[in-house]
Amino acid sequence: MSTSALTLPDSELAVAAYEFATAVSPPFVLNHVVRSYLFARELAAAKGLRAGVDYDDELVYLSCVLHDLGLTDHADGDQRFEVDGADAAAEFLRRHEVDEQRITTVWQAIALHTSVGLAHRFGPVIAVAHLGISADVVGVDRELLDPTFTAEVNSHWPRLGLGAALAETIADQVERNPQKGPPLTFPRQLHHLVTASAAPSFFDLVAASGWDDGTPS
Repeated sequence: MSTSALTLPDSELAVAAYEFATAVSPPFVLNHVVRSYLFARELAAAKGLRAGVDYDDELVYLSCVLHDLGLTDHADGDQRFEVDGADAAAEFLRRHEVDEQRITTVWQAIALHTSVGLAHRFGPVIAVAHLGISADVVGVDRELLDPTFTAEVNSHWPRLGLGAALAETIADQVERNPQKGPPLTFPRQLHHLVTASAAPSFFDLVAASGWDDGTPS
């Protein structure tokens, strides 16, 4: 396997983003965001997409490497972690005087990164970033990746129990601040799974609406 397959973008902005993510992220998050980019790039190629032609590689990298800032103490606010992270990424990019249109693309990629069925409709950058993030968490399209490549990526950036670590971190955020896990959302689901606490269902919300709409018999 060519070592270029593990090479990260080295523009001034890309390096600054990596340094920022490194400074604020726990190791499991940092390793995940880097793997997400590497998998995104390989999956895009496997699907016939060319960096610099079909999508902006730097924007995909920024979207991936900054996508879980919402799981760090730096960006642990009162919103869903995806939105807190997107806001923190936008703030970082504005400090580096990035064009607002490019910032919007990164913001959307991060805010939508858990939105299966939506993200892929927001343009190539967001779709490619979502490919890599989904591959690293739940193995979407993993069969398109060379096993030698994935083994090398996981060796350089160890997984560190990613699935459990993500779930526990998100659940802990919601436990401390329920605003971060609105009903029927991904963060609320993880809180329910990790803590075995009750989570309101759609029918609970309908019943509490005051409209007396009932539920299916």
